[in-house]
Amino acid sequence: MRPASGLRELLKPGELLVAPGVFDLISARIADRQGFRALYMTGYGVVASSLGLPDAGLATYTEMRERVERIAGGTAAPLIADADTGFGGLLNVERAVRGYEAAGAAAIQIEDQEFPKKCGHTLGRRVIPAEDMVRKIKVAREARESADFLIIARTDARTAHGLDEALRRAEAYAKAGADILFVESPESEEEMRRVCASLDAPCLANQVEGGRTPVLTREQLIQIGYRVAIFPATGFLAAAAGLTRAYAALHAQGSTARAGLDLLGFSEMNTLMGFERVWEFERRNAG
Repeated sequence: MRPASGLRELLKPGELLVAPGVFDLISARIADRQGFRALYMTGYGVVASSLGLPDAGLATYTEMRERVERIAGGTAAPLIADADTGFGGLLNVERAVRGYEAAGAAAIQIEDQEFPKKCGHTLGRRVIPAEDMVRKIKVAREARESADFLIIARTDARTAHGLDEALRRAEAYAKAGADILFVESPESEEEMRRVCASLDAPCLANQVEGGRTPVLTREQLIQIGYRVAIFPATGFLAAAAGLTRAYAALHAQGSTARAGLDLLGFSEMNTLMGFERVWEFERRNAG
């Protein structure tokens, strides 16, 4: 198990912990090299990159935990990890918390959607009774080995039931012991202000480019009162756009010789992947 992350100490009033979405070891290592103080393992990105499927509750606990372990093991920054609904009932939540913590995550995110869940910026989401989610949070707190492993409680009630219900749920989840509150998809800056003004626990903003919630500047998010901002889609949207351009040029020209593509240097990619260590190992052990 990784040592305590100190993630709780980063949740300071008047400051914003920005966590980019990562979904594989390339994205995670690139983000980690930028100096972010935390990373966010996005369920949408993991499911898309590993299974080629939509974020609709199709990934198993085993698949997600394996990705947590790989990303946490290959990076230095604390990892906040999406765990969907906890992968089932209370026993599943207990297993997910213990597994994610042992795999090296610094925080686990659990939501109150019905299983199978859906991406929080799509329609058709349904939520379980708030009392059932409260029990999940209590089980999660009991299951963690260290208090430094944080529980993020997400409610998806806003879209179908309105902001008042979402805030009522978030308050109940805070009383149950959630460390960070995640009210998903408020639909205006005014609603985002209501979220932070209504809740005492640290609040998380989900900034999805093209999603249901306005993407604001760092200064605006701090002024509103958010302590954490995740940008789950930025990485995979950028990767998909770059691959689309590169493959389209290759298909059109039959070569990259004159395509003028903006590519990472091959030597820099070798550095990112750690080839220097391989070469040094081979030099030390030659013959």
